[in-house]
Formats: sequence, structure tokens, C-alpha cells
Amino acid sequence: MKNDFPESKKTLTPEMEFSEKLTFRDYLIATEQKANKPLPIWRLIAPLFVQIGLILAVPSQAMYTDMTGKTVILQTVPINPNDVVRGSSLNLDYNISRPETLRRLPGWNEWLRRNSRRGRQISQGSILYLILQERQSFNRNQERESFDRNQERESFDRNQERESFDRNQERESFDRNELQSWKPIRVSSNRPVSLSNDQVALKGNYQDGLVNYGLENYFIPEEQRRQINEDISQIQENRNGRQQPILVRVKVDPQGNAIPLGLSIKDASGERRDRNYRFQ
Repeated sequence: MKNDFPESKKTLTPEMEFSEKLTFRDYLIATEQKANKPLPIWRLIAPLFVQIGLILAVPSQAMYTDMTGKTVILQTVPINPNDVVRGSSLNLDYNISRPETLRRLPGWNEWLRRNSRRGRQISQGSILYLILQERQSFNRNQERESFDRNQERESFDRNQERESFDRNQERESFDRNELQSWKPIRVSSNRPVSLSNDQVALKGNYQDGLVNYGLENYFIPEEQRRQINEDISQIQENRNGRQQPILVRVKVDPQGNAIPLGLSIKDASGERRDRNYRFQ
């Protein structure tokens, strides 16, 4: 009888012949060799650069704001020391964060129309630019105009004019040293491209009924935290328990981003000196 086995073996495809010859041990050896093969250097460096970029992103933004930003004074709402200092952070609540303050400003209705859903409910995450103006610039302009009018009065002799000028200079120096919060004057959906030297655009984000500017929470050392709490409590005792606002110094860069610099606890009674703190 003729054997058909050689003929059947000849009909096998190359793939089938290879699979018959490959054992499970050969598969394990091939897998181990592939695992031991060194990775390209770029696959090791790329994740490292991504991690470094993420780590440096936040401090780089803060450094940029500190270098290019303009110093602005903001005022908090009257505060309770137990609400301000919680745990290891400082929690600040600004009057410009509240819609009831912002709705009185020009541009609010237009911003509300663009960022509201049905029922005039504001969309979470809506961006807002608040234009602030320095109050001191208005005072200095008034003083300069007053001085110019005094110069035009022919009835004053030179000694009187010199005394008037000296008084104006002293008053201007006092106003320059006295901290005053910047005044909110307008709300915008887009970042303004041109502002006067005494104005800035502060970028805010609407969340949970308030506009956050990234200045609400800040970590401070324990010793400084304890001193701030004691100062606020002492001032309230002098004011018969009346809560006092805090003035916060911040820097605002051209893009509207802001970082806190420090705060000033003002004693309106004049019984003790104002306390100034600089954030580290």
C-alpha cells in the first residue's frame, strides 16, 4: 500500500512548518531577549522632561507675575479671626468676589448675558476680568490742580507760595504712604488691550457663587499665622468686637494673573500701629 504521509507533509505551508518547529521554550527565550533589550535613550529622557516641566510650571508663572506685575491693594470683607486662619492656611474673602458687589459695575449685565444659561444661572468656570483703578491717582491729580491754581494767584507772595507748595508736598507724601484699596470700575468678558497706568485687569473664575482670583487661600508659617490671629483679635477688642477688613497687597501681570505679596492689618481706632506682613 502506498504511503501518503510524505505527500501530506509537502502540502504544508511555510507558516505551518514554522509553527510545528517553534516550541514554548523558544517563545519564552524570545520574550526574555526582547525584555532585556535596552530602551532608546529618548524614551527615558522624555518622561523626565515632562515631569520637570510640570514641577516648574507653577513657580515660573509666579516669577513672571512678580517680575512684570503691578502692585495692587485689595480689601477683604470684615473678617473673623477664626474664619481667616484655618489649619496651616490663610483664607481671605474679598468684596470684589461677591456678585452683589460686581453687579453694580458697568459691564456686568453684558458679562452675565454671555455667561448665563437658562434662568440666568451663571455657568461654572466662566472667566471674568475686573478692571481696578488706583484711588491715590485721583488724590494726586486734585493736589496738582490745586497747586497750579495757587501758582496763578498773583495775590500770593513768594513766601506764601512756597509754604503752600510745601504743604501740598507733605500731603502728597502722606497719601502715597497710606495704603488704599483699588476701586473696581468695570467688568469685562475679554481682557482689555489698553488700560491707563493707574488701572489693571484682574482675571477671575466664577465657581460656586463667587468669583475666585487665585488669592483666597495661602499657606503661611505657623509663627506668622499665630501673630496674625492675635493682631486681628486685639484690634477687635479695641473696636468693641467690630470686625475689621484687611488690606492685601498683590501683583497683577498683563494677562490678569495675580499673586499675593502680603497684608496689612489696619487699626482704625489709632490706638496701635498698623501691622504689615509679607508672604514668603
